[in-house]
Amino acid sequence: MALLALLLSCGTPPKPAAQPWFTDIAGESGLGFRHISGAEGKYYMPEIIGAGCALLDYDQDGDLDALLIQSGSLEKPAAGHRLFRNESIPSGKLAFTPVTLGGPPGYGMGAATGDFDNDGRIDLLITHFGSNVLYRNEGNGTFRDVTAQSPQVALPGRWSTSAAFFDYDRDGWQDLVILNYIDFSLTGNKKCYAPTGEIDYCTPVAYRAVPAHLFHNEKGRFVEVTNAAGLDRALGPGLGVAALDANEDGWPDLFVANDTAANHLWINQKNGTFIESALAMGVAYGEEGLAKAGMGVAAGDYDNDGDDDLLVLNLMREGASLFENGGKGNYADVSLRTGMHTATYLYTGFGTEWLDYDNDGFLDAFLANGAVTIREEQRGQPYPFLEKNLLLRNPGRGGKFADISDLAGPALALREVSRGAAFGDIDNDGDVDILIANNNGPARLLRNDTPKRNWIAVEIEGPGLGIGAVVRVNGQRRRIHSDSSYASASALAAQFGLGNAEAGPVTIEWPDGSKQEIRDAKTNTRVKVRSRAGNSPPSR
Repeated sequence: MALLALLLSCGTPPKPAAQPWFTDIAGESGLGFRHISGAEGKYYMPEIIGAGCALLDYDQDGDLDALLIQSGSLEKPAAGHRLFRNESIPSGKLAFTPVTLGGPPGYGMGAATGDFDNDGRIDLLITHFGSNVLYRNEGNGTFRDVTAQSPQVALPGRWSTSAAFFDYDRDGWQDLVILNYIDFSLTGNKKCYAPTGEIDYCTPVAYRAVPAHLFHNEKGRFVEVTNAAGLDRALGPGLGVAALDANEDGWPDLFVANDTAANHLWINQKNGTFIESALAMGVAYGEEGLAKAGMGVAAGDYDNDGDDDLLVLNLMREGASLFENGGKGNYADVSLRTGMHTATYLYTGFGTEWLDYDNDGFLDAFLANGAVTIREEQRGQPYPFLEKNLLLRNPGRGGKFADISDLAGPALALREVSRGAAFGDIDNDGDVDILIANNNGPARLLRNDTPKRNWIAVEIEGPGLGIGAVVRVNGQRRRIHSDSSYASASALAAQFGLGNAEAGPVTIEWPDGSKQEIRDAKTNTRVKVRSRAGNSPPSR
C-alpha cells in the first residue's frame, strides 16, 4: 500500500494490485439489464448509436439508483427502460431492485436529470428516436409523465440524443437543451457500404444536419425558444453536450460535440440569446484544422488551474481532442502534447467523464468505446464493432496521460460496444464508480476498489439541487452537473480526491454570483449544503 502511494505521488503508473481497481458487480448486485438494438439487417442508423444511462438518487434515501435506457424494435417500439433502486440504505448491502418507471413506448436514446420544478427532487427526461418523455419526481418513489404539460419537448418524429438541464438566464429555473442528430426516417433510410463493398451503417454526412432545441422554463413548464435564442443559426449532428461557463463571465454557455462537423460553442449573451463562437475560441476543429466525429464530451478542470477544459471523443483513427482552457475561454488543442491523441487513436469514444479514480487530486479520464462501422479485424463476426474501454491516468504537473486500462482488472479488458456512461459513488465509500450502457449487450457496473485515500464530496439539497454551482476545495474546482458524457446523466455531487491531505475550507460559488464558505467541513465525509435558490416550486 505504501509503495503504491509512493508511485502514484511520483507520477509513475503503478503495477497492478492483487485486487482489481475496478470490479464489474452488475450481476451480483441485481443490476440485470441487456440493451436490445433491434438490428435485423436493415442497417438503420439509430441501431448503432444507442443508448445511455443515469445515476440518480430518485428516492432521496442517500444512495444512487440506476436508470438504463432500452431501445428495442424501431418498427414496433415497446416500453422497456429500467429503473433500479439501490437498497444500500438502509440495508447496508449494495443490491438493486427493479422499479416500474412507466411511460409510453419508444426507441430510447438517452437520459438527462435536473430539478425543473424547484421542489428539490430530481426529475428526468428520456430522449428517443421518436418522441421524448419528461418525468416529474412525485416524491413518493414514483415518476409521473408530464410531457403533456410541456408538449414541445417531445419533438415527435425527431432523433434526439443528449440533453442537459441548465439555467441559461439565471432566473432560478432550469431550462433545457435537447440535441437532435440528423434528419433521419425509416422510410428515408439510405444504403451505405464499407470500402470492401459490404453494406454498413452510414455516417451522418449521408443526411441533413439539424439544430439543437432550447426550451425556456416558465416556472415548471417548458416553452421552445430555439429561434429567439439563435440556436437555429448553426446546424450539426449533435451527440454530446455540456453546459459550462466557457468564458468565465458568470453565465452558462453550451458546448456541443458534432459528429463529422465542426463542434459548436454557444456563448451566452446574457439577454436570452447565444452566439456560436467555437471557431473563434479554438474548439471547432482539432489541431489538424479538420472536423472530427465528435461524440462524447467531458468538461472539467484537469490541470487544476481554475477553469473548465474540454475533452471530446472522436472516431477511430482520429484520436480524442483535449481542448485546454488558457483562461477566459481561450482554448487550444493539446491532445498531442498530453498523450491523449496517442492513447485514444485506435478507438471510437462515446461516454466519458473526468474523474479522480484514485483520489490523488488530479482528474483522470474514462472513455466508453465501441465502433460504429465494421472494424477490419472483426470482419465476418456477428457484431464487428467491439472495443475495450479506457482508463487514462492524469499524472499532473504537465505530464502525459497514461493508458492504465490493462492494470485496472478484468472489467477493463472486456471488448464490447459501449455507449453511455454515468459516474457517481454508488456505495458511498468516497470514490467514483462507473455505470456503462452497452449497445446490444449487458450493462456493466464498475465498483471502484482502489486503495483508500482522503476525499470529500459536496452535495446541494433543495430547489435546483445546485446545478451550475462551482465548488472549490484545496485548490481544486468542480462544477455541480449531471450532463456531459454521451446520452447519460451522472450523480449531482462535487467529488474531490485529497490524497493524504485534510480538507481545507469549502467555497461554493452560486449561479447568481454569490459565494458561501464552509470552514468546518470534515475530511472523508459528504457535506450537504442547502441551495440558495429562492424560488418556490409551482403549484400542482
